[in-house]
Amino acid sequence: MQQETAAPKARNVVRVRKPEWLKIRLGDNATFTDTKQTIEGHGLNTICHSGRCPNQGECWSAGTATFMIGGAVCTRACRFCNTLSGKNPAALDPLEPLKVAQSIKKMELRHAVITSVDRDDLPDYGAQHWVETIEAIKRTTPEVTIEVLIPDFNGRLDLVDKIIACQPKIISHNLETIRRLTPEVRHVATYETSLSVLERIAASGIPAKTGIMLGLGETEDEVLELMDDARARGVSVMTIGQYLQPTRRHLPVVEYIHPKQFARLRTLGLEKGIRHIESGPLVRSSYHAERHVLD
Repeated sequence: MQQETAAPKARNVVRVRKPEWLKIRLGDNATFTDTKQTIEGHGLNTICHSGRCPNQGECWSAGTATFMIGGAVCTRACRFCNTLSGKNPAALDPLEPLKVAQSIKKMELRHAVITSVDRDDLPDYGAQHWVETIEAIKRTTPEVTIEVLIPDFNGRLDLVDKIIACQPKIISHNLETIRRLTPEVRHVATYETSLSVLERIAASGIPAKTGIMLGLGETEDEVLELMDDARARGVSVMTIGQYLQPTRRHLPVVEYIHPKQFARLRTLGLEKGIRHIESGPLVRSSYHAERHVLD
């Protein structure tokens, strides 16, 4: 990780070789197969698959998954994300909330994580579909704690309030990267809008969680600035992981960050007052999410 701020890097950088210590565990047990069949049997989407998450094998083998609602096509085209994008995604499936709830029950989850594509084509950006999904889960499995990873709803805090009113256990919204790199990395979303969403969540009393990627050209000082910004808005849970280029069409990796640096950032973040931090090369937003439930 660079030690001083530089101008944004041109994206014709030399591709760096993945280090030997960055290994991905594949799933091959019966639970992995059962999880896969449950998800596919209900015709559901997961960010595990669409985002090419490196932890899919580990999580599915443990019987967990992050459900992705709102369809399989995102109306944004962030340069780090492998989810399909398009301007005219299919209509929302009115049965999807129930299908998600039934899958959670069948998988006997104790903690369920839900995310979604961005639906900028809809008047409410998909907020009501979110509400119906959370309510369906609570009706079907009231004992399950719910974590939601929400979009920014184009800065509409009244729509964020609709999610808050459903009272999930944790509400997460990802900053993804530092302030300087946000315009290059994310599509439509802005750094300040994301901070406003996190501040609204934290003000409600529900734990606010955010996640970022490293290896896009950020400096340590910039990451620490992001931590200060997040903490000032009330963020209490954070995940820090290594960016991995999904395909050659996406942003290249500028640097692979050593595990020791991830450990250092975790320590510094905790010292800043962030209550719980998962930090490591393969950490993703929902990685070990059950550990993030705060009393």
